[in-house]
Amino acid sequence: MTMAATILTDGDGFEHVSVMVGEVLHALAPRDGGIYLDVTAGGAGHSSAILERAPGARVVAFDRDPVAVGIAERRLSRFGSRASVVHGSFEDVEAWLADERLGKVDGLLADLGVSSPQLDEAERGMSFRFEGPLDMRMDITSGETAQELIERLDQDELANVIYELGGEHRSRRVARCIKQAEERGELGTTTDLRRAVVRAVGPRRIGGVDPATRTFQALRIAVNREIEQLAGLLALAPRILAPGAVAALISFHSLEDRLVKRAFLDRAVWRRLTKKPLTPGEGELAENPRSRSAKLRAAIRIDPEAPQFDSEPPEEELDSSPRLALEDP
Repeated sequence: MTMAATILTDGDGFEHVSVMVGEVLHALAPRDGGIYLDVTAGGAGHSSAILERAPGARVVAFDRDPVAVGIAERRLSRFGSRASVVHGSFEDVEAWLADERLGKVDGLLADLGVSSPQLDEAERGMSFRFEGPLDMRMDITSGETAQELIERLDQDELANVIYELGGEHRSRRVARCIKQAEERGELGTTTDLRRAVVRAVGPRRIGGVDPATRTFQALRIAVNREIEQLAGLLALAPRILAPGAVAALISFHSLEDRLVKRAFLDRAVWRRLTKKPLTPGEGELAENPRSRSAKLRAAIRIDPEAPQFDSEPPEEELDSSPRLALEDP
């Protein structure tokens, strides 16, 4: 098992493969005495790796999924007071830090992908591979479900969501079939939703991707306000990171990666560690095929008081070729 494909499981049924752990540690370079934010705790793989790498460091791990929070609390308990786990979203981070009087932190990590347990639990409704309710929420304690979102949007609004967040060029036809299924009382499960999409676009896979992938991705992103959440995190990061601290973000589709790239282009705030995103190596792809869309971008928070020099790295010769900007649920 390589560092890049760390699997944490402790008999609780929650198995999650943390992506690009070695690359994350290299970028963050955690040190004793440092405070690091993992705003997507998930299965606590990245947080554990940071704490193991720097025995005197502290990690604050956030997650809006209460199930992940419980798992992270158990898995990080061995680190005692060096690890704190908080149930909250990106927009809760700044207030929490202020309440705890922690000041600026020394590193920030966000792994923006959906965890395997979230995809594999039928009751979450994030995958068409299992029949479950049309929920799709990461935080199952709040917010509207995918079913409620579909009911709230009219056909044109739904088509816009599917096109803008899923890149589905047949979004008008897909939205029409979904709304027709809703009107007939035939839209209550993930299987029903996939059936409506297939009715619109046909059953043929294109490039190995299921015809419902784009629609499911779009609805999940909309339900969880993932783009708005990421934009807020990127605006927040310069305020909470100390000069010289690193922000490392792993994205899994082009909308996220584009936002991160644009934010890191601000040379008054960031110095990029690589001009192109890092992607998983062949060994990690073999161990964890779901990592295939992962892209890691990292940048250093510039000290606004220090003189600046153009010291960004040359183009990387690592594998950074574009990959399919879809997760296949």
